[in-house]
Amino acid sequence: MKQALIVAHPRAHSFTLAMAEAYAAAAREEGTEVVVRDLYRLDFDPLLQADELPDHEGFQPRADVLSERAVIGDADVFAFFYPLWFNAPPAMLKGYVERVFGMGFGYSSFGLEGNQPMLSGRRLVSFTSSGAPQAWVESSGAWDAMRKHFDDHLAAVTGLEHIGHYNIGEVAPGMREDAVARHAAGVAATARRISHGGR
Repeated sequence: MKQALIVAHPRAHSFTLAMAEAYAAAAREEGTEVVVRDLYRLDFDPLLQADELPDHEGFQPRADVLSERAVIGDADVFAFFYPLWFNAPPAMLKGYVERVFGMGFGYSSFGLEGNQPMLSGRRLVSFTSSGAPQAWVESSGAWDAMRKHFDDHLAAVTGLEHIGHYNIGEVAPGMREDAVARHAAGVAATARRISHGGR
């Protein structure tokens, strides 16, 4: 099994990165190949340019997109790690999905039967954090809206099986180390289950 971890946080020493590192370590311990795409440290450009829009003859993804697709193209699991900002993924991650998971990778060009998913048989999981408590994220309606608009839609378009979205609420600067370690242990346990075909 190969897992691609797509990580989006501007701070290298962040809760998001700590959770991604815990996941990667646990998955590797289970014999899984793991590639980590730390988008900010890669200086990935999230801006979709006019010549990349698949609405004209001769459309062609740019070189950085083709390179990303080559790195993650054979992954069995795509694991996203990011903070919720305005109860949605950061622009960096949204831009990555628009450019990398677009036509020719996530779904086919438009044919007689419309666009066809190209990542069927693979899985998608997300790990997020929010400053607000999870109970508020859910009661406000933000949780259902974000999952429907981002997770469920991405899965439907690409054919990915969406196997879970785990959000950790009340994440703030100055968190106690034991709290961070406890959450990391939970993420690691999920990584082990996924590495063995579970959720």
